Amino acid sequence: MLVNVISKRGLFEQSAKHPDAEPALEVWFDTASAAQWTNLEDVRKTYPATDMVGDLAIFNIRGNQYRLIVRMAWKYKRIYVKEFLTHAEYDRGRWKKWLA
Repeated sequence: MLVNVISKRGLFEQSAKHPDAEPALEVWFDTASAAQWTNLEDVRKTYPATDMVGDLAIFNIRGNQYRLIVRMAWKYKRIYVKEFLTHAEYDRGRWKKWLA
């Protein structure tokens, strides 16, 4: 069963102010949607720099210029897009509101 990424529209709405990131996000979305990830090790085969904080995965996008924060629901094969941030916005830590 492939992973269901929720939601593409939400992801691209968040990233609209950063058009330079769009091609990299398209690649990430297509890759994640076709993936059969069941754990962090699976994710790191494709995205080696991915980190986990609780059930949140943090992806580096476009050469580490941006951070994509998603909630991984491994059991249900779902990825919930939470935040798309510049590196500076990520460093401020407001994304931590999504930690369970």
